[in-house]
Amino acid sequence: MCRRRGAIVAFVALAGITIIQGEETLRQYQFNTKTATHYFCSQCGIYTHHQRRSNPTQYGYNVGCLEGVNPFDLGSVTTSDGVHHAADRAA
Repeated sequence: MCRRRGAIVAFVALAGITIIQGEETLRQYQFNTKTATHYFCSQCGIYTHHQRRSNPTQYGYNVGCLEGVNPFDLGSVTTSDGVHHAADRAA
C-alpha cells in the first residue's frame, strides 16, 4: 500500500489540521511498528493524513485532499520509495 500510494505529503503540527467535513467516514490503520496512525476515507479509499512515526507531534497530510489544490501544478516533488523509512536506520 505505502509504496503505491502516490500522495504528495506535507507536514503540520498536530493542532494544524481541522477536519471540517466527513470525519465520520474516516477510518484508521496501522502497520509494521504501529507507531504511525494512517487515516483514509472509507467511501473512496483516499489516504487523507497520518500521525507521523518519525515525528509523532506532526501530521503528514495528502496535498491532493486540499480543495482548490492541483498536485500536478506543484512542479518537481521529492519522492520516497515507501519502503525504507528514516526511523528504520540505526542511529
